[in-house]
Amino acid sequence: MKDLAARLAAATAGLSPENIALIIAVGLVLGTFPVYGLPTILCAAAALLLRLNAPALQLMNQIATPVQLALLLPFSRIGAHVIGHHSGLGGAVAHAVAGWCCVSAPAGLLLYFVTNWVLQARRAEVRAA
Repeated sequence: MKDLAARLAAATAGLSPENIALIIAVGLVLGTFPVYGLPTILCAAAALLLRLNAPALQLMNQIATPVQLALLLPFSRIGAHVIGHHSGLGGAVAHAVAGWCCVSAPAGLLLYFVTNWVLQARRAEVRAA
């Protein structure tokens, strides 16, 4: 994990706090998408559309992989409450995606604003010192 954190720090060196916060928030939100393999594609598309540092975004995706696996069941349960119970693999995937949509959008916005605020405050500290 330390290696990934060091690689992320190197990949985000010189970027603005807003870009770093956006990379962290988008990487974690898309990295927890509950369909295995799609987060990599989603992060690549987000990097192109939002003009973000693609290697840093993919590192955040890689960091989020254990969280993705840990959240599969909770997302599925939330989705089952939202869209009702369906049987089979398709129903489980639909539940997990619905649960992800309900949780990830608000969590991603909150994560972006809190991370941006922390990074801005840290930047001000460094400049004052």
